[in-house]
Amino acid sequence: MGSAHSMSEEVRELVSKTGFSSEQIEQLHRRFKQLSGGQPTIRKENFNNIPDLELNPIRSKIIHAFFDNRNLRKAPNGLADEINFEDFLIIMSYFRPIEPNMDEEQLERCRKEKLRFLFHMYDSDSDGRITLEEYRNVVEELLSGNPHIGKESARSIADGAMMEAASICVGQMQPDQVYEGITFDDFLKMWQGIDIETKMHVRFLNMDAIALCH
Repeated sequence: MGSAHSMSEEVRELVSKTGFSSEQIEQLHRRFKQLSGGQPTIRKENFNNIPDLELNPIRSKIIHAFFDNRNLRKAPNGLADEINFEDFLIIMSYFRPIEPNMDEEQLERCRKEKLRFLFHMYDSDSDGRITLEEYRNVVEELLSGNPHIGKESARSIADGAMMEAASICVGQMQPDQVYEGITFDDFLKMWQGIDIETKMHVRFLNMDAIALCH
């Protein structure tokens, strides 16, 4: 990372870009080096040796999210082949805990960013809508680890949730409009009143102190 002077300059820049403190950045840098094996970038295969992630039913979606250009704020679609430390911090910043000194506007922005990250996990073709097929896909994956829920039950749970989502969104539609799926605005409405801050944390990075949303 260069000399002490340039490092502090670099760290200062990362602090302002990601909102992490310099201590958190140092801690995340250690984690990044562990994952990358000391290399300057991380590739998808580097995630293969994270034990917590191995057991996660949506493992592939979580890994995919780290390389999704939409989350990296680089492009409206597509995947990056590898990510550097700054990219890694940008992704981790979606999981940042709510700070006690945040004002209403910052809280709203933080919540919106977390939900956008989640929205991208559902909207796999990057068209700005979650279709029934995409919704089923996530729900089936999420429930795949549960031995008591078969594929059909998972599908009917997904369909029921989608119908509920549609009823929220269709209420505001014109009679001649065709329901094509959940937009981000609809997604925000669906999550109204649900505590996303507590739900979204990253256990698999063993960063509890930083990553848990309090």
